[in-house]
Amino acid sequence: MDDEQILISIVSRILSTEHDVISTLVARDARNRCARGEKFDLILCDLMMPDMTGIELHRELSAIAPDQAARMIFVTGGAFTEKARAFLTNPPKEHIEKPFDASNLRAIVRRYLGPTT
Repeated sequence: MDDEQILISIVSRILSTEHDVISTLVARDARNRCARGEKFDLILCDLMMPDMTGIELHRELSAIAPDQAARMIFVTGGAFTEKARAFLTNPPKEHIEKPFDASNLRAIVRRYLGPTT
């Protein structure tokens, strides 16, 4: 999820050749899906979004769907607040910085999900 449609389109195009991709512009949509019991193999989430940040989503999922919170990889633009830096580093959380290339994104996803057949 990301609040930028262009980034969602790019990520979907890169990953949809090997994976089923569900995308949203609104973190609350993902939160509500997980609250209803939907399960995802991996959740790529922008760290800083206007309505609900990735930090806030992670906190809520940790309470209602901890298995899904553990599957989050954060996408960042590199502009960190102290709060965001602390969140990503203590304890360490996987993140990828924008801009990223397709091969780097695929490598991170494969590391978490294993090779596709």
